[in-house]
Amino acid sequence: MIKKYTYRILAVLRGEQSLEKLQKRGLKFGQNFKRMGGCIIDPSHCWHIQIGDDVILAPNVHILAHDTSTKMLLGYTKIANVKIGNRVFIGASSIVLPGVTIGDDVVIGAGSVVCKDIPSNSLAVGNPARVVSSLDDYIAKNKSFMQPVNCFDASYTMRNKQLSEEQKQAVREACFNYGNAFVE
Repeated sequence: MIKKYTYRILAVLRGEQSLEKLQKRGLKFGQNFKRMGGCIIDPSHCWHIQIGDDVILAPNVHILAHDTSTKMLLGYTKIANVKIGNRVFIGASSIVLPGVTIGDDVVIGAGSVVCKDIPSNSLAVGNPARVVSSLDDYIAKNKSFMQPVNCFDASYTMRNKQLSEEQKQAVREACFNYGNAFVE
């Protein structure tokens, strides 16, 4: 119980709002939406944000629907809708700016700044984010690296609270020998 309250306090200090509170304010999101710690979904304009099914926001993603840079000079804040499609992964510390539409089946690389629309079936990375390949090509490339010796089930992750030193070592060795490992 104490751990739960500690997480809530930390979330508030980081500027996070609960999904329930954002939803009451008008945020729309689909089934299987997951966000990791440190994500900020524009709390003051969340009703301009629509998130599809099976979307994952990695840690520290920011989604903004307003831009206050115009307030001081023009007296008005710029506001624009944000739409994120289905089956989208947005990498750690990425920023999605107002007015952006991200299509279905998209991966946004870590640290990207999405300031223009990203079409469906795309891998986009960078600042500003740009499409560098189709999602199909990205998946095929990664699948070609997968071998029985560098693929591990979910028991090899921290979701398994009893991750052994032997399991940690097996994944480290796979990364060393094959450049990477894959876990469920």
